[in-house]
Amino acid sequence: MTTTTAIVTGRDLSSSPRLAPRRPRSVRRTLGRVPGWILIALLLIVEIYPMVWMLLGSFKTQSEFLNEPFWTLPQSWSLQNYVEVFTTGEFGKYIRNSVIVVFPSLAIILLLGVAAGFALEVMVWKGKGTVLLLFLAGIMVPTQMILLPLFTIYFRLHLTGTLWPLVLTYVATGLPLTVFMMATFFRAVPREIFEAATLDGANVYRMFWSIGMPLVRNALFTVGLVQFFFLWNDLLVALTFTNSSDLRTIQVGLLNFTGEYGAVQYGPTFAAIAVNVFGTLLIYLFLNQQVMKGLTAGSVKG
Repeated sequence: MTTTTAIVTGRDLSSSPRLAPRRPRSVRRTLGRVPGWILIALLLIVEIYPMVWMLLGSFKTQSEFLNEPFWTLPQSWSLQNYVEVFTTGEFGKYIRNSVIVVFPSLAIILLLGVAAGFALEVMVWKGKGTVLLLFLAGIMVPTQMILLPLFTIYFRLHLTGTLWPLVLTYVATGLPLTVFMMATFFRAVPREIFEAATLDGANVYRMFWSIGMPLVRNALFTVGLVQFFFLWNDLLVALTFTNSSDLRTIQVGLLNFTGEYGAVQYGPTFAAIAVNVFGTLLIYLFLNQQVMKGLTAGSVKG
């Protein structure tokens, strides 16, 4: 049939153009992923390059900052800037104040937030919907609006000149979001678990400590890490209620660090910022897996 067609048409089928072979599906799939890889690479450069530049700048001398291009590597890897940060700059005192303020505040926020979330979602009582709405309303109140009334209250209670205003303000501003998030996580826990515990004779406190807390443990890590970064990186509240250098937290210390050394002392300033940034980054990397589990804990019912 083919030979007859070739004779009738007068063409040589062997010389006719052939169809190009179809590309393998794996090649097409790889080529389709290239734009995504390029986008991820650009995002990594945008995120990582400032940290690398800051770390390299913490090892440079003042003359290198003024006379060399900003992309050059430091001529020597001396730790003099870091030594100056903790000796002349008293950066250790700022870190100590932040630890004293942040960790007790975080413990109170998590304990009260988990207890309130348990009471609002697991326990049955009248008015819990209204109470949850009040906590949601607390999220919408800007912190700037309450600073002046709080400062007046703390001054009349003779709390100024101490770290108590920071602890009380952090607890008050951190509780609404914590209660809302923990209530969301408790909502995803099957009610049959608590009903079975009730039938077995467990009281409310036993259900909270032995059942509720273990079930939302990963969520507790997530909420705790989020609140930790909020409190540790706070500048507005700490700057408002700290009236002496002995009470400065790490963020206020960074703000005043440049003024203490002058605007041209870049090396110690970069070193102080590097200590703060990479310290919190290590905490996040250490708790990363717990955070990922906690983010997905409240996404599926049952």
